[in-house]
Amino acid sequence: MKKYTKKKIIILVIQYMGMAMLIGIDLIIKKVVVDNIALYENVGFIEGLFSWTYVQNTGMAWSMFDGNPELLSVFTGILIFAALVYLAFPLKRALAYDICVPVIIAGGAANMIDRMTRGFVVDYIRTLFVDFPVYNFADCLITCGAAALMIYLIYEIVRDSKNEKKKKAEVKSLE
Repeated sequence: MKKYTKKKIIILVIQYMGMAMLIGIDLIIKKVVVDNIALYENVGFIEGLFSWTYVQNTGMAWSMFDGNPELLSVFTGILIFAALVYLAFPLKRALAYDICVPVIIAGGAANMIDRMTRGFVVDYIRTLFVDFPVYNFADCLITCGAAALMIYLIYEIVRDSKNEKKKKAEVKSLE
């Protein structure tokens, strides 16, 4: 098993500080929304694009598992724990993993904190140019982190496939 190097420890510290910062930003925004916007009130933000709308979501994306925040908190907690363990192991990984996984963890943790402390997640960003559920900054972290990771994984698959074809062609030319 690989040992923890000074570089890996520094990366872990930066990841944990980044996650704490992102969670803090999300929780501060949610506090401002709860303190200043009435439930279901629509407050203009960017004309024709977005508005602030305070909604209490007891489910997750598109209100899946609505009304069962305890189960969602346990499930989210297990996933976050597994991802933190993955980050803590001194494995050689692409930078994409070291950036995307903490961003996803931060979003999941921020929403889990909401579920555990309020019994629901505070959603507040309403997209006006398309019919879409109200969401929050933590949801953006999860979505952007997962999307970036998927793009990187697709890139890796395509790259590996090309390399494999190239190797097969080289072997064939030697025969």
